[in-house]
Amino acid sequence: VCGVKVFMGASTGNMLVDNPASLDSIFSRAHLLIATHCEEEAIIVANTAAILGISLSKIFQQDIVGGDIRDADGNVHIGITAQTIPVLAGSREQIKNIRDTLFDNAYSDITAIDFSEVAQKCLDYDNYDKMMSCLPSSDIYYLGICLYGPKKKVNKLTGNLGLLR
Repeated sequence: VCGVKVFMGASTGNMLVDNPASLDSIFSRAHLLIATHCEEEAIIVANTAAILGISLSKIFQQDIVGGDIRDADGNVHIGITAQTIPVLAGSREQIKNIRDTLFDNAYSDITAIDFSEVAQKCLDYDNYDKMMSCLPSSDIYYLGICLYGPKKKVNKLTGNLGLLR
């Protein structure tokens, strides 16, 4: 063995090593070359939020996007979201549990849009389609989900999540 690769990025799926004690053990005891795979978490969060927002507005544009607005000089400013859309933070497991819960018919009145680790890694939509069709839902992990539906039901599912800071 010539070295060790440690996956420390949020998008590395089941290979993620994020336990501080495990990382300390690897870095203090390995007598080999150590390579790390890391991503900037803020970039992943921003991309995920953008993708989910675009997808949501595709389905519910009339409900979400306000009309164009003119400033005092008559310049047009294209409509933006007319509703508050909180961005919440949750662990990988919390997000997966919420998404899996939404497959139950009791939540059919909530639209769920998900952005998975598979989607992030695929370079085109056809490849994404092929990859997803081969995976059982138990093997799909999510970078984010967007929920749209009755406020009480959405709040019940997400009430234990805090605002992203």
